[in-house]
Amino acid sequence: MHDFLSLIAHHGYAVVFVVVLAEALGLPVPAAIALLAAGAAVASGALRAPALLLVAVLGMLVGDSLLFILGRHMGWNLLGWLCKLSVNPESCILRSAESFYKRGKITLVIAKFIPGINTMAPPLAGSMLMPPLLFFRLDLAGALLYATAYIGLGFLFRDFLVAITHGFQTAGRAVEIVLLIGVIAYIVYRVSLYRKHSIYRIVPRVQVEELARKLASEDKSNVLLVDVRSHGYYDANAARIQNSIRLEPNNLPEEIKNLPKDKDIYVYCT
Repeated sequence: MHDFLSLIAHHGYAVVFVVVLAEALGLPVPAAIALLAAGAAVASGALRAPALLLVAVLGMLVGDSLLFILGRHMGWNLLGWLCKLSVNPESCILRSAESFYKRGKITLVIAKFIPGINTMAPPLAGSMLMPPLLFFRLDLAGALLYATAYIGLGFLFRDFLVAITHGFQTAGRAVEIVLLIGVIAYIVYRVSLYRKHSIYRIVPRVQVEELARKLASEDKSNVLLVDVRSHGYYDANAARIQNSIRLEPNNLPEEIKNLPKDKDIYVYCT
């Protein structure tokens, strides 16, 4: 922590820009800690607040805009790739889409404060064809809010951060052991979650040709097609496969109760 604070003090603007840009692009780097340390550097006079805020917001906007553009052209492929490290990639995408479904465009303003949603929000907005100017305004508001909050906290609690740093230096070996135990506990937790959700990684699928043959046969009355496309890719006027029905994926527990139990059910999403 002390080395990081020193790095911020000597190369503050460049370090903050690189760290917030990296986090915006989905890399596991501590942008919040960098902004806290930078806020403490402002309190000590090593950095200037207006320039720091400009650099931090610019880094976030560059990263978010790049993901927005990629999401606009790559859609779910990019979202799936960003969720690769998730315990359950499909739930990662659905959780992000659900945030847009419940909160609407305001998601972009608060996304930076929500782990998992912060990286997914810009490409999701792009894949939903949000107007670029609207995206820029909302993302700018979110970046300003996020940067101001953490820089402000670092500025106000500079002495506390310095005390923590000295505490780490004094504790030495004990801190290393605690951190090691924390890392091991986190790895065990992730492995347990991976095993718990592994069943959902094997989703039965059917080829389009096979389903088309079923629909063309005399037994098609026993087949039910269900459209479960996520919010943003479906609206009341959206085209659907003929004779399919619509289920809202964010309300599946209730929707499933209305499905017949005497038919073969096939679902399709985005």
